[in-house]
Amino acid sequence: MKKIISTAHAPIPVGPYSQGIQTNSLLFVSGQIPMDPVSGKMVLGSIQDQVERVLENVKAIVEAAGGNLSNVVKTTIFLKDLKNFEAVNQVYSEYFGESKPARSTVEVSQLPKGAEMEIEAIAVLEKQ
Repeated sequence: MKKIISTAHAPIPVGPYSQGIQTNSLLFVSGQIPMDPVSGKMVLGSIQDQVERVLENVKAIVEAAGGNLSNVVKTTIFLKDLKNFEAVNQVYSEYFGESKPARSTVEVSQLPKGAEMEIEAIAVLEKQ
């Protein structure tokens, strides 16, 4: 069984995909960029501000499925510049605390809407 997860607390998709897909206890959160869900505009400013917006978007989708960030078991971070790795880690660790998911971080040449970073996630939820 596949259930589409959608929330107004995260940006509407910029392409033909869902914010999240839940199948049994697994939730797959599509890559989130630093787009404000209210204004529909990219968050400008420091990389820390951008990471915060991205993680708020991820959090909103996980919460829409009935979970929280402690349910996240894997993330992938895409950065246009790996020089931002430490700054990303500072904000990321605030959001995940002791419940650190497995993670990959890769440098990429381009991201949608000219974003500097993107994060996708997988969470394990209670079966519904």
